[in-house]
Parts: sequence; structure tokens; C-alpha cells
Amino acid sequence: MPESTLATFSVRRLEIIDPEGNADEALLPDLSGDELRRLYYLLLLTRTFDGRALALQREGRIGTYPSVLGQEAAQVGSAVALAGGEWIFPSFREMGVFFTLGYPIHQLFQYWGGDERGLRTPDGLNVFPVCVSVGTHLPHAAGAALGARTRGDRMAVVAYFGDGATSKGDFHEAFNLAGVFRLPVVFICQNNQWAISVPLSAQTATRTLAQKALAYGFDGIQVDGNDVLAVHRATREALEKARSGGGPTFIECLTYRMADHTTADDASRYRPAEEVAAWRERDPLLRFERFLAKRGLWNEDYAAEMKGKAQGEIDEAVRRFEAVPPPAPGEMFDFVSGELSPRQKKQKEQAS
Repeated sequence: MPESTLATFSVRRLEIIDPEGNADEALLPDLSGDELRRLYYLLLLTRTFDGRALALQREGRIGTYPSVLGQEAAQVGSAVALAGGEWIFPSFREMGVFFTLGYPIHQLFQYWGGDERGLRTPDGLNVFPVCVSVGTHLPHAAGAALGARTRGDRMAVVAYFGDGATSKGDFHEAFNLAGVFRLPVVFICQNNQWAISVPLSAQTATRTLAQKALAYGFDGIQVDGNDVLAVHRATREALEKARSGGGPTFIECLTYRMADHTTADDASRYRPAEEVAAWRERDPLLRFERFLAKRGLWNEDYAAEMKGKAQGEIDEAVRRFEAVPPPAPGEMFDFVSGELSPRQKKQKEQAS
């Protein structure tokens, strides 16, 4: 038998707005001026929350916090595409997703302040708790999608994670299950170039992360993760495909973590300053401001008004967070198991 080629592949890359705010008109999603301005406000709100959370941590008013600085477009752009019925499986750096879906901001401050009650998801929001252990929620997301497929529900599951998760076995197991059963799941990776101090080049030999989906039999696409409209378009298309029975999609959002991994990290010890400076020129908020300005939807006065609004919303969230009474000591035993063991009952009595 002569030698033959069994498969070839290519990976799509999507960018709609360049760093100067110029757009490919043919690719622009059909969004009104009001919808574009809502995107801007959500980007601004996410960044305002992030800055306040960092300040609160330095003041000792919340605990260790993972900044989302630079990743706002990947989060807001994807979450705006959600219709509301999806099941969302977040990792620990998705504050913009939470805000966009309408999750109470004060509860996120509450969670990062060490009060697990902050993750008590309000009725009507299908958002699973924050997953801090890297990648372990991906099989859960695939399992939820399998359940939806089995029940005949026309819905989709969305899982968020970082590039570090692609080095975990959980990632490959979830992708294999999703591919074999053509599950209605959208995997969204915020490839921010660093898994704490490990660069992407030390995690994979592939040119893109998106191409990893092809090995499991479904589509992968790389989008400019600092382009909020590109992320929005890719997510909307992937969700439509999932709901219609077309199977899973892997979206690699190429972005950058402009801050430390968390407030317990010092990225200057392993990351060159010139790299950070280069990515600051690709700031997703600045890029979208330039885009809006070219369409007469943004100016300095409007920006000042929106910043004041965002700061007011965050001020109120901080006030509400710090007004929440602390939990009773024995409350830590509630909802742990269906029935407490004799030892747990004794411990609860002692704690109370």
C-alpha cells in the first residue's frame, strides 16, 4: 500500500476590531448602539470591581484575590451571548461573567472575603460555584451536557478555564467525552499566557490551544480575546451549534494576564516587564473605546459618566458586603451531608 495522508487540519482565527479600533464591517455582530454601550459598561464595571477588590485585599478587608485585569473582553463578550438557560461552570477568574449574568456584586465580595455564602447562587441563575482546583470542573460540565442530551433538553453548557487547565488530565477526559457523544457544550479558554509562573511555551508544543479540539473530533477556534466583539460572535455561533445538535466547540481566547496570578503572587520575578508593556497596548477596554468613538458612541464626558456610575455601583456592593452579619460558627456544618454523623453533631454543638 502506498503511503497516504489520513487527515489535514486548519485552525480559524477571528478578530473583528484591531487595537486602533478599526473594525471589519463584514464580521460585526448585529448589535445596536445601546447594546454596544452596554458591553462597554460591563467591561468598565468589571475593571472597576477588580481595582476595588485589589485595594480591599491590601487593606485586609478581603482575602487572596485573582485579578481579571486584561481579560475583561473574553469574559463579557462571551457572557453577553448567553441566552440565560445555559449551565455555567466557572473557574476562579470569571468576575466579568458573573456581572454580565446579573450575579449580585456584593456576593462576590462576600466570597472573596472568606464567606462561602457569597456563592449561594440566586434563583434563576444556572451558575455553578467557583472552581479553584484547576480544571476539575471540566468533566462536570461534560457530564451536565450529557445529562441534557439524554433528557432531550435543547440547551447548552459553558465551561470557563485558563490555559493551565489544558495541561490537566481532566481537560482531556472532558474533551474526549464531549467529542464522542457530540455533547452540547462550549469550552471557553482564557489563554492568558501564564499558568502562575509557567509560560504557555512550557505547557504545549502546539501552535494553538484551539487545535487540541480537533484530536477529539470537534471544532476549535482561536479568537482575539481582547476583542469583545470577536469573542461575542464566536460564542454566539458555538451556542447556536450546540443547541441545534451540532456538538461541542472549543474557543481559545488569546489574551493576557496583566496583573499577578493572585495577590499572593509576584509576577515580576518571572515575567519580563517589556512583555507586560507590549500587551498593555492591546488593552481590551481602550480598544473598545476607540471603536465606539469612531461610531460616535463614546467621548470623554460619556466615559466619565459611566465611570462614576460603575464606581457608585461598586461602592454600594462594598457597603452591602460589609453589612452582612457573619455566619454562626455551627453553620459550617449545614448542607455538608444529608445527615450528620455523631462526631459531626458533637463538633457542631461545640462550635455553637
